[in-house]
Amino acid sequence: MLDALIVPLFVTTDLPPESELAEFGELLAETARVLRHESDNHEGDGYEAFLAGKVFWLDRPVLPEQRPAGEAELRFAGMLGYLAASGPGHTSRDVVGDVRRAIGEAVAGRYGDVGVAPAVFAIRDQDVRERTPESALHIDTRHATPELVTATRTYL
Repeated sequence: MLDALIVPLFVTTDLPPESELAEFGELLAETARVLRHESDNHEGDGYEAFLAGKVFWLDRPVLPEQRPAGEAELRFAGMLGYLAASGPGHTSRDVVGDVRRAIGEAVAGRYGDVGVAPAVFAIRDQDVRERTPESALHIDTRHATPELVTATRTYL
């Protein structure tokens, strides 16, 4: 049996107005595949992880009469879900710090400077269940370690 720490997670960030929600979700899920501690600086270091959740827009849609002014504004996206980190000895604080760095780098690499780093923090399990919109899009890390997938899916 694989040791795994499961952390309920909330991610929010601004995105350029032309951003696709599904692409943002895929970026988050694939970024979480291998996480590294802040002190790890070698390509082979790190630990496997699995992210499953749902992405959604937190802002209101731009109405036709608001265009083109609204088309220049950033969009506000969110993700509620669960992160499973493999291996013993992890703390929620360390895992959240590791995924925060990874997501920050990935969002900046994909979308450029949007003015502020993504907010990534642990939340209560109950909040994931109660606050995820029905219309949100499901995401998860593809081809992840089966034991991590199984451990996480029990929470979904």
